[in-house]
Amino acid sequence: MSNSPFLPGVPAELVLAALAAAGGKEVESGKFASPESSAALACNAFGWFIERPKDIPPLPGLADVDWPAIGVAVERCLRFPWRGGRHPWLDAVIETPRNLIGIESKRFEPFRDKKSVTLSNAYDRPVWGKNMGPFEQVRDDLRSGALRYRHLDAAQLVKHGFGLITQGRACGKAPVLYYLYAEPSQRARRSIPPSAHHLHRAEAADFAARVAGSAVRFATANYREWLSCFSGAARAHADALTARFAP
Repeated sequence: MSNSPFLPGVPAELVLAALAAAGGKEVESGKFASPESSAALACNAFGWFIERPKDIPPLPGLADVDWPAIGVAVERCLRFPWRGGRHPWLDAVIETPRNLIGIESKRFEPFRDKKSVTLSNAYDRPVWGKNMGPFEQVRDDLRSGALRYRHLDAAQLVKHGFGLITQGRACGKAPVLYYLYAEPSQRARRSIPPSAHHLHRAEAADFAARVAGSAVRFATANYREWLSCFSGAARAHADALTARFAP
């Protein structure tokens, strides 16, 4: 296997510039080269399409979106409608003529990290506009403890939804939050049981039901579902992603 962290056809300089702008020091810290790197999977999967956005296959569940895409970016910040503080970073963003699709990509995190809820009072500001009530209700239920997930980082998804409604409004496009996840069979040589994947999928479906009807549309799929849609020159890229990351 190549020592490069990037698969053939991925514009390394553009991806590295995006990672540097994000400020997470993914490359310098060595996290990007880790066998468990989620960023490496997302940057390779979507980075291949930065210079060929029209070739990106439609995401499962979004067949009605106005494909083909006109832009693909990795590690993009979607700012809230205020200065200061932290603003959400999406693993990838796809733009079509009428839609802004933010991608939250997961690999090992659902089965590794302990989920916590950190939603400051800033998220209570009346700035999200109409039809964001379902996201606000999830925000409140997470805070109170009425809603808890074992594998799904719902607080992060709520923040992303607020970022997407802000930026969608700014650019005049319909916002979509897309949760794309891998289903690794093992981590650190220990099997991840099918029951864990089943619960993770159930939690994602529960979140989808709770935010249905929001101004920010929510959809979800696993990587294998999406990669099966690749064709033409992108088919070889899907095969390379599968060989390296086993999503």
